[in-house]
Amino acid sequence: MITENLLTTTKTARYYTLGNTENNIQNIFFVFHGYGQLAKDFIEIFNKLHNENNLIIAPEALNKFYMRGFSGKIGSTWMTKEDRKNEIKDYVNMINNIFEEISKDMNLSKVSINVLGFSQGTHTAVRWLNSSKIKIDKLILWSGTFPHDIDYLANHNYWKNFNTKIVIGNKDKFISKEKLKDEISFMNKNQLIFDILEFSGKHEIPEEILRNIYSEI
Repeated sequence: MITENLLTTTKTARYYTLGNTENNIQNIFFVFHGYGQLAKDFIEIFNKLHNENNLIIAPEALNKFYMRGFSGKIGSTWMTKEDRKNEIKDYVNMINNIFEEISKDMNLSKVSINVLGFSQGTHTAVRWLNSSKIKIDKLILWSGTFPHDIDYLANHNYWKNFNTKIVIGNKDKFISKEKLKDEISFMNKNQLIFDILEFSGKHEIPEEILRNIYSEI
């Protein structure tokens, strides 16, 4: 008889930071990459927008793979449908550990905390927040929206405390007009507070659009 067995074990997690935690940090940005990306490459997008008062943290998904064949470029993914619940639990625990490590010597009451997820990273960001309930000031879901497997109404008092900006390219092949309409209906049904910014572009983060959003924080 074949029996599935589970064992919790230690795994080394990797994350990248942009900024010096010893400076007078005013804003923290947690940024979550998309499918097939690595945190080191993803955090480079924010390099031109960085200043000495900001700290940017980019956790990296625990699962890595060759993008094509058995060699060459490597990417990562937050989860697959295989052993899904445990994969989610593992990455939520990892992000909590990173948050605790980064913030242990900070007075968080004086710091603005902002979260940005791109593509697959949008679901990662939302699941982490739903689990941790940390106080944040802004949530940006870029080229993605809220996962449908969370009871937002049960945690309405948490989700109503901040606004979410949904950023979508009008040529994004993964989010059609019909899909976006369905997502808006889902968010309204779950009483989520959000604004939508639609830009002329694809499944990407254009620097100009990011700069405009960054300046609002």
